[in-house]
Amino acid sequence: MTTDIQQAITDGQRQHAKLIWDYHQMDRELRPADAAIGLGSHDLGVPAFCAELYRAGLFPTLVFSGGPNPTHPGRFPRGEAVHFREHALALGVPDEAVLLEPKARNTGQNITFSRDVLAAAGITPKTVLLVSMPYMERRAFATARKVWPEVEVVCASAPLDFDDYLKTIGDDKHVVDQLVGDLQRVIEYPKLGFAIEQDVPEDVHAAYESLINDGFTSRLITS
Repeated sequence: MTTDIQQAITDGQRQHAKLIWDYHQMDRELRPADAAIGLGSHDLGVPAFCAELYRAGLFPTLVFSGGPNPTHPGRFPRGEAVHFREHALALGVPDEAVLLEPKARNTGQNITFSRDVLAAAGITPKTVLLVSMPYMERRAFATARKVWPEVEVVCASAPLDFDDYLKTIGDDKHVVDQLVGDLQRVIEYPKLGFAIEQDVPEDVHAAYESLINDGFTSRLITS
């Protein structure tokens, strides 16, 4: 893990990234749901927070969704969902409460494949809690509203502030690249039919353009 976080990005870049971080979070009030979906990623904070919410009684059934991780393929060699499930079980979630969706390769598939897994288990939820990385909330919401419009969606992520999340991940540039990449998807995916459109404030868009100019581009889609 990086020990000197402050040297990784400049103060100006940090301010721009924080602006985008705040935009990505939906700040929805948590409430009980019929089921939850833990969206696959490189971050074990997702299953840990799912376990916390399960223990709090917010949902009876949890689906972990995700195949091999494209960013860190060696971290979860048996796939995101499998490793997330094991982590949640180790934190006290009972086996019978967890369903597995091990094939999804993107957020749209996470949601549609998880819907199919729930249906196969005889569960047709009216409300679903989507648990993701903190900077993925808005994209998860926009995607769910497009591919599963009949369900009420609430987004959630571990309650970390930006600086604490940087310390948790230990790689500032990687996090900022991800923030920029997710914002690009929020902007571009509605045009491709993958998500509903979201308003992007001018200051957020300006911060996004500045970070792209500074080279935070590794997670951008090119076509």
